Amino acid sequence: MLDLFPLARPFLHRLDAERAHGLSLRALRWGLAGAAAPPPPAILRQTVWGLDVASPLGLAAGADKNGEVPDRMLALGFGLVEVGTLTPRPQPGNPKPRMFRLGPDRAVINRLGFNNEGLEAGATRLEPLGARAGPIGINVGANKDAADPIADYVTGVERMAPLADYLTINVSSPNTPGLRDLQARARLEELVDRVLAARAGAARQPPLLVKLAPDLDDVALAEAADVLVDKGVDGIIMGNTTIGQREGLWSPLAHEAGGLSGRPLFGLATERLARLYRLTEGRVPLVGVGGIDSPETAYAKIRAGATLVQLYTALAFQGPGLVTRLNTGLAHRLKLDGFASVADAVGVDAAEIAL
Repeated sequence: MLDLFPLARPFLHRLDAERAHGLSLRALRWGLAGAAAPPPPAILRQTVWGLDVASPLGLAAGADKNGEVPDRMLALGFGLVEVGTLTPRPQPGNPKPRMFRLGPDRAVINRLGFNNEGLEAGATRLEPLGARAGPIGINVGANKDAADPIADYVTGVERMAPLADYLTINVSSPNTPGLRDLQARARLEELVDRVLAARAGAARQPPLLVKLAPDLDDVALAEAADVLVDKGVDGIIMGNTTIGQREGLWSPLAHEAGGLSGRPLFGLATERLARLYRLTEGRVPLVGVGGIDSPETAYAKIRAGATLVQLYTALAFQGPGLVTRLNTGLAHRLKLDGFASVADAVGVDAAEIAL
């Protein structure tokens, strides 16, 4: 696949980060990303939640909030794509500017605040897709002004269960006031009970994942893991952006409020992932997110306990050709270490990883 991103990057990086992202989505929608990427190497294929996944590399939620280009994203070589976060009602999000590119740090800070066009607009786009080149997950959240945030998640599950290959309950964004409080034991128990009941009443019952924050301390993470395993969720995503990790950043924008993603998040998110793998004892598949920008970092997430991994921020710095490079490099490292499959490498380093 011809990689035109090096030519486009200087122009895009002169623009506000949110505007540049919008232009990138439009370019994908218009087919300007070039021909489809080659299929991922066969060693990367696995079955997760009964879904055929050609590569463990997934697109994280936030990149395609409104489900505009999931098919185009899959054509880049991703094994799965997660759209959203979608809330029951459309909402504009926080005031602009609200997304900041930290070039020297290969990072982004955002305080977008679940800006999206709502569940119905997302459903309208996703319903006609039909046959898919890979699984499409749908990430749902609560409106900022919701009187009962959990009811918003129930609405999201009920509306999107017929369309999703898997569903993600996002309780870990730092940009909606009070949202992370849903990770506390009592609130998380209520949330999971209600959304599982909603899924049980749906004609189609896709796997249900919960997305946690990397900022949870050891006690809070252990409690969340206990609830999620006990209640029988199908997977856990670790993690979201962090409100910490600002020390040592070079960019003058590092002081901006919001969640930090990208390279500086890698160490924290990977340690939390390894701890979560130890807590869950491999009983549920984990999705590792945060700081993946090379075959080495993707492989490290898998060895720390991730069955699947997701990325987003690195695309702003390396472009869509990164996905093929990651697939090729990850397959090479698995073979070099004598693994016959991705599953064989999951968690092999988890016992040794600590901050």
